[in-house]
Amino acid sequence: LLCPCLIYGGYIFLPFDAPLLLTVSARLVYTLRCAAFATFPVVLGMIVSGISRLCSSALEPFGELRREVEIHRTYVSQSIHLFILYFFNMAVLATYLPQELLKLIPLLTGLFAISRLIFWMSYAIGRSFRAFGFSMTFLPLLAMLLWNLYGMFVLEPENLLS
Repeated sequence: LLCPCLIYGGYIFLPFDAPLLLTVSARLVYTLRCAAFATFPVVLGMIVSGISRLCSSALEPFGELRREVEIHRTYVSQSIHLFILYFFNMAVLATYLPQELLKLIPLLTGLFAISRLIFWMSYAIGRSFRAFGFSMTFLPLLAMLLWNLYGMFVLEPENLLS
């Protein structure tokens, strides 16, 4: 319930509009630029994972990892997988959205980045707390996937392969 409320509130109350993007290539470049900001939590996780691995007191470099190191490694791995899914869904979504709804692209990017950081913090607290951050990442991703499939097969089936 929180994700649609955050997206709607950002869409209504944040004072910015998407630039006029008339071609599909311009929309994809806009999506690529927005997706660059979504890599911030992943890159931050890689840095922290490397530092924690370097500072761990393990004598065996390929031995069993401590819990602190394993948390960051798992976060980075899951974040990379979710970012790939997020990016491809955003690229397809940008081609189907009308011009007035392109403001959703940076809003969904911000939601992805914030929800990954929330997941990371809650995962470090305890494994039972991570469901909130994961659902804030996964449910908008699932909604984008369903909208993309609806757009491809119902709204514009004649342009499916063009």
